[in-house]
Amino acid sequence: MDGVNRQLSWQVATNLLVSFKYAWQGVSYAFRTQRNFRIHVVVGTLAVSLAIALHLAPVELAVIILTCGVVLTLELINTALESVVDLTVQQTYHELAKIAKDCAAAAVLISALISVSVAACLMLPPLWRVIQPQLLQL
Repeated sequence: MDGVNRQLSWQVATNLLVSFKYAWQGVSYAFRTQRNFRIHVVVGTLAVSLAIALHLAPVELAVIILTCGVVLTLELINTALESVVDLTVQQTYHELAKIAKDCAAAAVLISALISVSVAACLMLPPLWRVIQPQLLQL
């Protein structure tokens, strides 16, 4: 696991703080090792920033945040599933392992496409209202 020592990872967390620590280690691992997770974090941050800059309604901002959160959550689940599959099949090819990994990646892709669609529906009209006067001045 990239040099991270988790000899006792099979043990149950002793308290809530330890549970949060382990969860944060998962987020940190994904951010350090998964290029797509980093891309989703950057794009999600840009989307939320643009939504704030466009003064979207609170419920619209919440929808943007929620859809970005779903993408990140599915990316974390995808990473976990890929790790478990790799642990199980080790260095061998198995068609079922391929299907599991491909389907998990597809779930991330579909959620990202839906997230972009939701963001477009909510942000393009106010963005157009901001851009249109500048275009007319040209």
